[in-house]
Amino acid sequence: MSAQFIASLIIMLVMLHVFLGSISYLILLERKVASWIQHRLGPNRTGLPYGAFIPGLPKTLWGLGQPIADAIKNFLKEDFIAPGADRILFIIAPGLALIPALVGWIIVPFGGYLHFNGTDLLMGGAPLNIGIIFVLATGSLAVYGVVLGGFASNNKYSFLGGMRATAQMVSYEIPLGMTILTIILMYGTARADYLIEFQAGGVWNIIYQPVLAMMFYICGLAECNRAPFDLAECEQELVGGFHTEYSSMKFALFFMGEYFHMITSAAIFSLLFLGGWDIIPFVKLLPAMGEQTTLLWGIIAVLLKIGVFCGKITFLIFLAMVIRWSLPRFRFDQLMRLAWQSLIPISLMMLIMTGLVVFFGLNRWWLLPGNFLVVGIVYVLMPYMPKGPNVNRRVPLEGSRFCPPVAEA
Repeated sequence: MSAQFIASLIIMLVMLHVFLGSISYLILLERKVASWIQHRLGPNRTGLPYGAFIPGLPKTLWGLGQPIADAIKNFLKEDFIAPGADRILFIIAPGLALIPALVGWIIVPFGGYLHFNGTDLLMGGAPLNIGIIFVLATGSLAVYGVVLGGFASNNKYSFLGGMRATAQMVSYEIPLGMTILTIILMYGTARADYLIEFQAGGVWNIIYQPVLAMMFYICGLAECNRAPFDLAECEQELVGGFHTEYSSMKFALFFMGEYFHMITSAAIFSLLFLGGWDIIPFVKLLPAMGEQTTLLWGIIAVLLKIGVFCGKITFLIFLAMVIRWSLPRFRFDQLMRLAWQSLIPISLMMLIMTGLVVFFGLNRWWLLPGNFLVVGIVYVLMPYMPKGPNVNRRVPLEGSRFCPPVAEA
């Protein structure tokens, strides 16, 4: 058994349990962010001691016991299955939504490399040559859980939610794949650890390709079914969407899958555009691959890299939460129009622009004005693009802000 296999296995087991434990507190963070934006207090009654007094600590402990109470509640609630539901598919669907999210992040090199016994051990998951492509392959499977959950529920609202999720996933997989293909074209590799090493101590890709980074983040929100892209569970139209008939732990598994997808999406964004474990751009502070270090400093550097990586993931998830509670939800036609008339053409233009820079052997700094050039071309061509019916026309209503004067007879 090789040392790399043991190191990868240890890192995967540790990070899996870290993520499983953090999901509960990400839900608490989301509730706190919502209360902060809405000028409320949020959960602040259920403390970890559950009423017991610990000297030196507040009795409620800032509501940190709320996630544990919610988990106990989900375990003890009645596990209800609707009479007309397909029992086998109904039970399998939550697992199909969670498992792809569980395996998608295993290619992420959280701790860089540790120089041990004359070799460089990757402090991350599996060092796959297909790397980022593996994430695309696994992430796209999660929609099967949503579709099967909507289909097996024997509920028209659940079925409509599943169909919306299918159309959304097909639409936003295209620009997401284009952005990843563009990064692979820049560096000539799909291995996640190499993509970080190319950025470490130098220029992060968010500086080279800001438009690409923005598009990837938008597509990541859509892939995770996060607001303003949560049309599959639109409460105002579909009751609860694809999970209307789910309760107890099956209901919880769907949301565990959603938050795991958020973690995976934030981790991939971080390694593609934020330098992964690199602390700040342009300055090399932590040892890179092949650099000789003492074992003690190497272990400290690995722990620092994991902390930096997890800090970036937490910030990106916090940003997604702020977006959820700040922006209204899209209509479904707006969702499709954003993908097919904006993101897909722009991602194709970005791929062509990057291909030209690589083909002619130009410096990567040419990518930055290339981004502005693409934005300018889109701005010029947008007025000439075909437009559908004006579904947002203003209707005159007496007493409203839009009330044109009525001509007297």
